[in-house]
Amino acid sequence: MDTEGTEEFLLPRSRMANERLHAMIPGGAHTYAKGDDQYPENLAPVISHGRGAHVWDIDDNRYVEYGSGLRSVSLGHAHPRVIEAVRRELDRGSNFVRPSIVEVEAAERFLATVPTAEMVKFAKNGSDVTTAAVRLARAVTGRPRVAICGDHPFFSVDDWFIGTTPMSAGIPTTTTELTVAFPYGDLAATEELLTRYQDEVACLILEPAGHTEPPPGYLAGLRELADRHGCVLIFDEMITGLRWSEAGAQGLYGVVPDLSTFGKALGNGFAISALAGRRDLMERGGLRHSGDRVFLLSTTHGAETHSLAAAMAVLTTYVEEGVTARLHTLGERLAAGVRDAAAGMGVGDHIVVQGRASNLVFATLDENRQPSQQYRTLFLRRLLAGGVLAPSFVVSSALSDADIDYTVDVVAQACAVYRKALDAADPTPWLAGRPVKPVFRRRA
Repeated sequence: MDTEGTEEFLLPRSRMANERLHAMIPGGAHTYAKGDDQYPENLAPVISHGRGAHVWDIDDNRYVEYGSGLRSVSLGHAHPRVIEAVRRELDRGSNFVRPSIVEVEAAERFLATVPTAEMVKFAKNGSDVTTAAVRLARAVTGRPRVAICGDHPFFSVDDWFIGTTPMSAGIPTTTTELTVAFPYGDLAATEELLTRYQDEVACLILEPAGHTEPPPGYLAGLRELADRHGCVLIFDEMITGLRWSEAGAQGLYGVVPDLSTFGKALGNGFAISALAGRRDLMERGGLRHSGDRVFLLSTTHGAETHSLAAAMAVLTTYVEEGVTARLHTLGERLAAGVRDAAAGMGVGDHIVVQGRASNLVFATLDENRQPSQQYRTLFLRRLLAGGVLAPSFVVSSALSDADIDYTVDVVAQACAVYRKALDAADPTPWLAGRPVKPVFRRRA
């Protein structure tokens, strides 16, 4: 069998570093989606440094990088405006026994950029703020159940969500039973769920958009359903925030949730997230109300001055430089190039680019046009060998047209190998090891 395209691409230093990681860190990474099981066997590069749209591994290979920092680094690594803002604060101290004036300034900047929100509270990661939103919804409604969109992959590391995944070990079923699911885009099914659990559902939580645009009237319909059934509408804008518009998907689509959560792009790699929403709800976690107090968010490091400074610089850069529009332009160029390259090699029905231009992912389909981890492995292997690190095709604004053209050339070469594997109806000879694995699975 012809296995052209399987010439060795070796990462000896990265391989040794991965062994050291596994010896000390469960899973070999601090985020499951960064684990070496997500990459072809022995081809998980360990990063030395990054600048702009490029990263270098400890084997001295340079890559054009996509999905940087799990979509958090949308301006590119070490962005000058962000780094300068952070440096200014580092010499002034980062954490005090009372709020810093930077907290005032960051809140004002955020609320000016996301005018659909009336109050904001900052934290360090997305799970903290989504869980705070759920807790607040339960408190204000007095209801126990959480309704999640079952078509969206992740909301929180906390029990109310993780208990619904295959990695539910350690989570009591009594907790999991309080989380129910509704399908994206189906108002009738959501209303049936709310009726079935009449007066029990505290909130509807979902990403306002994903790989497809919301059906016409869908988000407005959810808003009406939430109002009619007395539950809280929560938009998880971890991904859509800034990438859809500076004011998030709620700003783009004109539907205002009761609460929303932001993160990822907000800090361009620095640790910051935000819970935002209606004053009357948010204040329940404050001191200026007469009801029972809600332990909303209280984090030692949530308001570190350098992370807040990073967020302000990010928001300013997005607004002043039209970053969201640039992300869409770059994504459209990349999507068109990849689709043309795949079609030209006869695999246009097998390598499928999906999603909004600023948030592109790809599906790898087998000879029966079914999703395939084996073909994903083959594709990733060829991209890595060509100098493209792309678990997705999510762009950063630091990419140049030349970077995208280079990426498309590498994709075309990968597609040629993909075509050979399809013709053989067996990608195994091109894998050189075990296939990549899904993040959420019961067994290692």
